[in-house]
Amino acid sequence: MNKFILVTLTCSVTLFGAVNVRICKECHGQNFEKHALHASRIISELPKEEISAILIGFKYGTYGPEQSIMRGRVFNYSDEELRTTGIGK
Repeated sequence: MNKFILVTLTCSVTLFGAVNVRICKECHGQNFEKHALHASRIISELPKEEISAILIGFKYGTYGPEQSIMRGRVFNYSDEELRTTGIGK
């Protein structure tokens, strides 16, 4: 029983501890190749560090005109989670 609880807890942390990039793909494309809402930059062409800074800026309301849309997508994530999305080049 203890092993089951440990495995369940580990899986829960793994599933909910990272940014769900599937949500990002709804607007930015399966390979992040699209201009979301025909306005954003193509994020697959941006460095990972810049994407991290942009996501954190959306979280705190200090970046971009799409704040209302993006803030709702990122505000529950920690800054560290937003720094480690793996999106970008």
